Amino acid sequence: MEEFYYQKMGKLQQTAYHNMLKGVRELADEIQLPQLDGESLYWVFFQMRLDHPEVFWLTGYKYKYYKDSPNLIFVPEYLFDKDKIREHQKAMQARIEKLVRPAKTLSDFEKEKYVHDFICDNVRYDKLKKAYSHEIIGPLGQGVGVCEGIAKAVKVLLDALGVWCIIAICGNNPEKGIKYRHTWNIVKLDGVYYHLDATFDNTLGRDGSEIRYDYFNLDDQQIFRDHEPLIAPAPACTNHDHFYYKEKKLSFTKQEEVYKRALQAAKKGRVLTFHWRGGYFTREIFQELLEQIRKAGAEKNKTAILQVNWAQAVIRLHYEEAQVEEEIWMEEANEGEKE
Repeated sequence: MEEFYYQKMGKLQQTAYHNMLKGVRELADEIQLPQLDGESLYWVFFQMRLDHPEVFWLTGYKYKYYKDSPNLIFVPEYLFDKDKIREHQKAMQARIEKLVRPAKTLSDFEKEKYVHDFICDNVRYDKLKKAYSHEIIGPLGQGVGVCEGIAKAVKVLLDALGVWCIIAICGNNPEKGIKYRHTWNIVKLDGVYYHLDATFDNTLGRDGSEIRYDYFNLDDQQIFRDHEPLIAPAPACTNHDHFYYKEKKLSFTKQEEVYKRALQAAKKGRVLTFHWRGGYFTREIFQELLEQIRKAGAEKNKTAILQVNWAQAVIRLHYEEAQVEEEIWMEEANEGEKE
C-alpha cells in the first residue's frame, strides 16, 4: 500500500507522521513528536488518517508544548477503550479477509466493481452520524456509514486486493447549501487514475432495484460537475476509458443507439441505464432523446418512466403499460444527507 499523502510531506512532517502512526498502533497514551505549529500538526494527523483508514480507533487528539523543547507531546483520543480496540481489530481483520477472498483472482477493474457493489448492496447512509460511521467499523461492521467511512472502507478493501487507491476529499460550500466536506476515492487501473464515488452511487440506488455506476471511474471533468474542488493533493484524472458505462457499451453518442436500446428494453421489460456522450447534455438534446424513448415505447404500446442524473448525463428508464402516465424524475446524487 502506497502512503500517498506521506510522500507529499517535508521531512519534519514525515517524522511526525511516522511517530504518530507507530504510537497509535501501539495504543500509546502520549506520543513524542517534533514540534510543529498547530496547523501543520492537524494536516499531518488528517493526511495520516487518509493514508491509513485501518486505524479506525483514532478519532482526535490534544497536544502539549513544553517551553524550549524541540518536541511536543501528542495525546491521541481513541474511540473505544484499549481492550475493546484490540477486540475490534481482530474482528475487522477477519472481516476484511473474508470479504476480499472471493475477489482475489479477479482483474483490477472487477475487484473495484466487487468492492463498489458490496458497498451499494450492504451499507446504508447513517443520518445520525454515529462516531463509528466515520470509520471502517461502521460500513464493514455495522452496515452503516457516512461518506468518510464508506471511502475508508473502499480503500481498506482495495488495499487488501492490491488495487491502488487513495481517499479524496473536497471542501464544503455553504453558498450552494453544501454544509459538509465530501469524501470519495481515486483508483489506478493500468497506470491511469479515475474517480470512484461509491457513496453517490449508493444514494442513486436507494430503492434497491439496481446498482448504479454513474460515479464509477470518472475523469476530473466529469466528477467536478457536481463535486467541490479537492482540499488535499491528488493525481489528475484525465481519462475515462474505464468509465463503467463506456466499458459496458452503455455510453451512447448517437440518438439511433438510444432508440434501439430503448426498444429492446420495451420489448423485454428490462431496465435500461445509459450515459449520453454525444455532445453537451442540454435540454434540447434531452428532448430529442426523450422523443426516441417515446417512439420506442409507442411501438410496443408502452409508456416510459425515467430517472435523470442531469449532472452526469445518465438516464435510467423502464416501460409501463400504455395507460400509465409518463414520469420523469430528476435525480440528485449526494452524500446521503438528502432524501
